[in-house]
Amino acid sequence: MANLEHLLQEIKIKSMLLKNRVVMPPMGTGLGQRDGTVSEATLAYFKRRVKSGAGLYITEISSVHTQGSVSPSALRIYDDSYITGLSQLVKIAHKEDAKIAIQLHHAGRESFYQLKRGEAMAPSAIASYVFGGSPKAMRREDIEEVIQAFGSAARRAVEAGFDAVELHAAHGYLLHQFLSIHSNQREDEYGGNMQNRARFILECIQAVRAQVGQDFPISLRISAEEVIKNGYSIEEMQEIAPKFVKAGVDIIHASFGTHGSPGGIIQAPIEYAQGFNVHLARKIKEKVEIPVIGVGRFTDPVIMNEVIKRGDADLIAVGRQHLADPDFLNNAIAGHPERTFQCLACNQGCIERLIYEGKSVRCAINPETGQELYYPSQPAAEKRQVWIIGGGPAGLTAAAEAARLGHQVTLLEKEKQLGGQVIIAAQAPYKGAYADWIDQLKDRALRYGARIKTGIEVSESMIVEGKPEVLILASGAKQIIPSLEGIEMPSVIDAWSILKGEKAVGKNVVVVGGGLTGMETADYLIQHGVKSLVLVDQLPKSPINPLTAHGNMLNYRLKKAKGQFMFNTQLSRIKQNSVELIQDGQNHLLSPVDQVVIAIGAQAQNSLEPFLAQSGIDYYVVGDAAEPRRIIEAVEEGARAAWNISG
Repeated sequence: MANLEHLLQEIKIKSMLLKNRVVMPPMGTGLGQRDGTVSEATLAYFKRRVKSGAGLYITEISSVHTQGSVSPSALRIYDDSYITGLSQLVKIAHKEDAKIAIQLHHAGRESFYQLKRGEAMAPSAIASYVFGGSPKAMRREDIEEVIQAFGSAARRAVEAGFDAVELHAAHGYLLHQFLSIHSNQREDEYGGNMQNRARFILECIQAVRAQVGQDFPISLRISAEEVIKNGYSIEEMQEIAPKFVKAGVDIIHASFGTHGSPGGIIQAPIEYAQGFNVHLARKIKEKVEIPVIGVGRFTDPVIMNEVIKRGDADLIAVGRQHLADPDFLNNAIAGHPERTFQCLACNQGCIERLIYEGKSVRCAINPETGQELYYPSQPAAEKRQVWIIGGGPAGLTAAAEAARLGHQVTLLEKEKQLGGQVIIAAQAPYKGAYADWIDQLKDRALRYGARIKTGIEVSESMIVEGKPEVLILASGAKQIIPSLEGIEMPSVIDAWSILKGEKAVGKNVVVVGGGLTGMETADYLIQHGVKSLVLVDQLPKSPINPLTAHGNMLNYRLKKAKGQFMFNTQLSRIKQNSVELIQDGQNHLLSPVDQVVIAIGAQAQNSLEPFLAQSGIDYYVVGDAAEPRRIIEAVEEGARAAWNISG
């Protein structure tokens, strides 16, 4: 067992005694009912998270006001009718000897739901960074109403049995909007200098304290630094933090950034090291004598322990890791940290799914997350012989889940190495953790009893002879190579071969394809010394959303390396030292070009499906074998296939 003595120390904050220093921070789930009440899915999700053994759990945002919800399914606490449902979360936490706080929240202008209804309010009528729509500027009576709403919500939290409350004054929501010059241009006592802009937060804290009494803990989540051009600095926050404490705050939850911060830094991508932001917590601690929660893409309890030991923070917020594998702390305590699936910070299921797709929470590498009501925990009543063809993320997930449920599982992979496209993508900069995950997924499947064989290409006759009762086809995808003059030239290579290191990187390179594979291959080329780089795509712009965390980083690095983007462009001919292009109907010649990398996508590799359809065998087609997509779809489909076998 690793030495976690500092992380596992108790800490007492007013009336609340925490058994350790691990905190699960608020994370939106989209699992609530459409009326903002707690659903069975919410309870199941929370019950699984509480099994992590953390000392404090802070619920997802709960709206204190009718015009403050980020979405219809976001939890609410602006009426007494919500108390009963919220109290069920309290009972779940207390049953596991954990403490629970509820986060009191008002979205202000950062709610598409409220903007669309014409009910969004903010300090000033300045458009949302994310959604573009303009809110109405709050009148004095609006301000007073919301202040009282925070107080009333805190009173309901006490009645529901919560151990603490947290006010959300970070990440661009209403309280933060008052603090920021980018959203607050008022000319009354709530605008102007930093002291005035903090007035609204201070009055909300005072209203909450008046309702909960002196011994009830109040946490304040802040963006310790705004991380945006002309935004406030950590030094300015150091000046105002003691005033928050004087107003009644007992814990400062030192987050960072706002919706307008570049690089999706609030949901930091894998490029950022664990604890990269904890220096801000240290800065706050220099000015206050209350506990400070540090944040920053934490996944490893050993690193968390070191942060506490150094005195950089008093508690550690562990967010997305609670989605990827809520057993991370228990595994470390038991001496099996290698069993923990560390969060890949891909944001596919937890951020992008909620914000860009409008769906409920998932995790790309943990199919249980958000599906706790459907996740089979008991062994299958009927054990079946299951073959899985393909050892990428879909196949390995299916193998692990089917074996966990007691089936006799054999996985057959035609390549010598498991992992499919993921193991290739893991060669791109910053993505080595993806290869580690594949290794862990393999180990999990083996630990549950699956048999794994590599270097075997399955034929129809093998299936007939083997007589599997169920077959899961997870054979992945193959690259699309276009029919094009010059495509056979030695200077032309596919992206996978480049990433696998099968060919040396050229000096003057054209990458054909601006999707994730093309962008990450370009990133790899930059890291390996390419001299000039042109990325070509037929689309009008890159399909990689620059607003996503990883997408922003890819775009930033390519621009920094002076890579040239050519969209609305087709490759028409490859020549000895040049390529011919057509952009917006105009012909172009690029020269010199000594390497052309093809990264235009992949197509399903499922040649066995017609045979399976006629064979009478129960079968499923999953992952890229059904349609090339992301890890999250591959993992969920692989898991669902295994679950469906068990009825």
